[in-house]
Amino acid sequence: MNKLLDDTKLSNKAAELFWQDYNCAQSVVVAYSDVLNIDKETAINLSCGLGGGMGRLQETCGAVSAAYMIFGLANADSVDNPDKVAKTYAMVQEFHKRFTQVKGTTVCKTLINCDLNTEEGQGYFKSNNLKKDICEGCIRDSVKLINAIIGETTED
Repeated sequence: MNKLLDDTKLSNKAAELFWQDYNCAQSVVVAYSDVLNIDKETAINLSCGLGGGMGRLQETCGAVSAAYMIFGLANADSVDNPDKVAKTYAMVQEFHKRFTQVKGTTVCKTLINCDLNTEEGQGYFKSNNLKKDICEGCIRDSVKLINAIIGETTED
């Protein structure tokens, strides 16, 4: 994977996809599809169930789950190497630490502070502009952290 990933370009692409009604996970994975050499349709399908904190369970934020998938794909050149798992786990752990430092949690329901499985919660989400104010920020922060961690772990 390219060491010099462009935060602005990938962040803008992910946010643009999110506003085209892709879920948070899809937006991040699809933004990286060219970099990861996976086709867009595969990226969309693979990450489909991760939106809304994994199938709207509001557990791990979809942008966070997408980051974890990207780390696995970033290490795909070492398929038969047992160090791949250790390297991927280390990247996931570092991402979790940094995301939590920035956002306070990786839990979707805590991040948006409402229940998307109720009409009241969906109304709150819309009326308080949480898609823009919280979710887009999580997507952009995920991209920035993904790039930083990949850059650090691929430096010579």
